[in-house]
Amino acid sequence: MPPLAKGAGHFEETSIWCGNIAIAGHDRGPHGIFGDLHTLRPGDKIVLTTRLGTRTYSVTSVSKVHETDRSGLAASAEDRLTLYTCVRDQSAYRWCVQAELV
Repeated sequence: MPPLAKGAGHFEETSIWCGNIAIAGHDRGPHGIFGDLHTLRPGDKIVLTTRLGTRTYSVTSVSKVHETDRSGLAASAEDRLTLYTCVRDQSAYRWCVQAELV
């Protein structure tokens, strides 16, 4: 799990620009930037801006996964974005949102 002391964290085993980019963030607290992640729906847009540029992704799935499920970190030939956050009051689960490059 990436360090989240100052905001979102990148899973280092995933791409930073091409392929599958995976990012985690807190769902509450002072750095709770992913608090509404579970309310996204397929077709919703996510804009990712990094020092490499800006890309827009379209949500393809929102699912609750077990905390040990790391399948969302798998490498991909397709450009996609995977976001993780905690499920409130269910420490054994995480929200996983996957989106594809538009």
